[in-house]
Amino acid sequence: MTAVPPATSFANASTTHGLEAPSAWVQRWSHLVPEGGAVLDVACGLGRHMRWFHARNHPVAGVDRSPTAIESVAHLGEAIQADIEGGPWPLPGRRFAGVVVTNYLWRPLLPCIVESVAPGGVLLYETFAHGNATVGKPSRPAFLLQPGELLTACADLRIVAFEDGFEAEPARFVQRIVAVREWPAADAAAPRYALRSPPDQVPDR
Repeated sequence: MTAVPPATSFANASTTHGLEAPSAWVQRWSHLVPEGGAVLDVACGLGRHMRWFHARNHPVAGVDRSPTAIESVAHLGEAIQADIEGGPWPLPGRRFAGVVVTNYLWRPLLPCIVESVAPGGVLLYETFAHGNATVGKPSRPAFLLQPGELLTACADLRIVAFEDGFEAEPARFVQRIVAVREWPAADAAAPRYALRSPPDQVPDR
């Protein structure tokens, strides 16, 4: 699996139990995942986001090519070792209340990732973007989202939040999105996608 090196990450400088802290973007928007809904972490690594959601009483699943990564998260929930770039998508037909992707881009998987969001569920995606080659790695176009690319990938979902720009600490160009697959309901009350996390889910800065 071609993943972005863990040394360059979107997470806070802090760590949790010796592990890299969850992405502030994921922390901010995780309140949109339906209570008790299952969460899939794509290219999960050592499972910082699996641990975040597991601690909040969500069943979790993670997929990664690394045996070491999968061994480290196996106690949290469903842990799937698979080459998601060289082999078939290991979760065909399955949908999740939350799908999380950070610091990872493999364009052929984008349709599978979006399709994995269940009705009422949310996609939380954040990775490096065009321009990052001017400040560091990754620098190859294959690993950098083009302007608005996540908006195109999520065209069938409702966009709740989107950012595409530069972060100074550490210096990197990023693109990130929060997208919901709405329930098809013509006469239902308009869903309220809160733009602020409850106090207990606000990330430390």
